[in-house]
Amino acid sequence: MSAGFQCKKFYVAHDQCAMKVGTDGLLLGAFAPLPEPGGAILDIGAGSGLISLMLAQRSLAANAIDAIELDSAAAAQAMLNVANSPWPTAIQLIKGDILTYHSAKRYRLIVSNPPFFQQSLLPKDKKRSQARHTDSLPLAALLTKAGELLHAEGIFSLILPLAEAEAMLQQALAQGWYLARRCEVRSKANKPVQRLLLSLSKQRQKAANSSLIIHQADGGYSAEYKALLQDFYLKF
Repeated sequence: MSAGFQCKKFYVAHDQCAMKVGTDGLLLGAFAPLPEPGGAILDIGAGSGLISLMLAQRSLAANAIDAIELDSAAAAQAMLNVANSPWPTAIQLIKGDILTYHSAKRYRLIVSNPPFFQQSLLPKDKKRSQARHTDSLPLAALLTKAGELLHAEGIFSLILPLAEAEAMLQQALAQGWYLARRCEVRSKANKPVQRLLLSLSKQRQKAANSSLIIHQADGGYSAEYKALLQDFYLKF
């Protein structure tokens, strides 16, 4: 069996993916608000397929999920992960570029764990660079594309480092988006905010604000993190 991550109900091989299964993807897969059964979901930059599989598990495969991935090797591996999962017909893998993707569907939920290093040195590995850097998917373009594909009452959920998330949020507000949910993520209580989990909408509403601490002082997982991921981790 190839290197990967074992969840309670599915296995994610990721040896062919530039970005491996990590905390960001797990957080977003558990945080994103599910639409009503039947509402279509789009996973932008699906990678190994982790987030799509988490959403399929959470929704009991009641939502059709389209997962688009630019990198050929990652897309192929995601297809195998889906085929070997309990929900092989719930997720459609699309090998392609979200910026040239067109669909008549209007998605009730769009999720993305997007590239975020905008000005740092490029990694030597080209695929890892593509997965981590906004050169292949500028955040402003991602916002515009999500706006095109989102249902009028849909939600766009994503996770980003604090600085990039705040910059993107300002762009979103300028484009007519509204903040629906914001969760500040810290590794420990005494650490600065490292990530923001955001849910955006085209509908004006009162934002729900929350925070999440991943680790206790002793290094173990916090009770709130365990509660969020309990349906996915084999054990904590």
